[in-house]
Amino acid sequence: MNAMTEQLKQQAGSTLLRFITAGSVDDGKSTLIGRLLYDSKGIFADQLAAVSRAKHKRTVGDTIDLSLLTDGLEAEREQGITIDVAYRYFATPKRKFIIADTPGHEQYTRNMVTGASTADAVIILIDVSKVKLGDDGSVQLLTQTKRHSTIAKLLQIEHVVVALNKMDLVDYDRNVYERIVAEYEKFAASLGLKDITAIPLSALAGDNVVDRSEKLAWYEGPTLIELLESLSVYDQSHAAPFRFPVQLVARHNGHEANDFRGYMGRIESGVVKVGDKLTVQPSNQSATVKEIVTFDGSLESAVAGQSVTLVLNEYVDVSRGDMLAGSEQPATLLKQVTADVCWMADEPLDLRRKYWIKHGTRQTAAKVARLDTILDVNTQQRHPAEGLKLNDIARVQLTVQQPLAADAYADIRATGAFILIDEVTHQTVAAGMIRIEE
Repeated sequence: MNAMTEQLKQQAGSTLLRFITAGSVDDGKSTLIGRLLYDSKGIFADQLAAVSRAKHKRTVGDTIDLSLLTDGLEAEREQGITIDVAYRYFATPKRKFIIADTPGHEQYTRNMVTGASTADAVIILIDVSKVKLGDDGSVQLLTQTKRHSTIAKLLQIEHVVVALNKMDLVDYDRNVYERIVAEYEKFAASLGLKDITAIPLSALAGDNVVDRSEKLAWYEGPTLIELLESLSVYDQSHAAPFRFPVQLVARHNGHEANDFRGYMGRIESGVVKVGDKLTVQPSNQSATVKEIVTFDGSLESAVAGQSVTLVLNEYVDVSRGDMLAGSEQPATLLKQVTADVCWMADEPLDLRRKYWIKHGTRQTAAKVARLDTILDVNTQQRHPAEGLKLNDIARVQLTVQQPLAADAYADIRATGAFILIDEVTHQTVAAGMIRIEE
């Protein structure tokens, strides 16, 4: 591993963490983020003043309605629910954060998928006062808890934080906390979720969010902010095979004797060095890296996350939408695509219609050839699919007009993801994750 790769690894682990909040309606997601912002001094005085004057305050007396710090739409404030994905930035001395506050309603599952697609961690809130605890020891988790956990697994989110909120409503009862955590861990095991940390807290009262609570003295783990500051986030794409979707072919207007042809884009995974052998996909031409050009000058090597211009020794036919891949481990060329999709359109899927598929920098015509199964988020069972409507998660087979140089989403997120676009309305109708059977 060269020095640059090591430096980026250290930066990824110590500076920026992207996370989302997810949960059912009124679990306190917006209030939790408001508490994080308020207690960590992540908001300004004028923002506090604006919240205090808001006409849709949902608290009693002079208490600040912290949820209004993220619920930015008028409809959200009127109804007391989160509708859109709200992104907020704040920082502590140890780390910078980007938060996506996602809706809890089932009808806004597509918004949750959007917010989760770039997240390193997810905070799944569980309102302990809503969980049904049977006298026989049974525990019944809410459907949305299961749905959002399923999406976190599908999207390969690395860290799952289970925040058991509103502990003040159950008198900070340790037994309630432990029963719910045990049930969630059983469900998570059925999903295959691994890195799970549970925290008891009260977002409204501020217990265990930033400041430790004496009322939860039996809990010996970190507060929420301490945990978020300590999560190790290293983009595994640095160690994956080299993938470089070409965004633009760069030429200058100079004399032909001094011709320049470079291929511009963002390295989605892996490392590239001068002299590396590459494969141009889908044409399968071979090429060698002559130069790695940036605004600040040429580099000997570059890694995932950097935007560069690659100059090749050979004169090969490369266009926008092509993939430059490491010759030893090129991407898989697919004309038939198996994928899990989340349907995002109000109109149900029509198998007779054609769509555009946007994969990396390539956009080509696509058709849903077959619906296989729909995932039941409660039971984790797949059932034969007769149709696909808003928020459904299904396994489908796609036929594409031009081959995609793709990887399994589980291996490389950037080259395993795509969206489907309605060719008439230009609306994004689905987000997909490619599955490649070994």
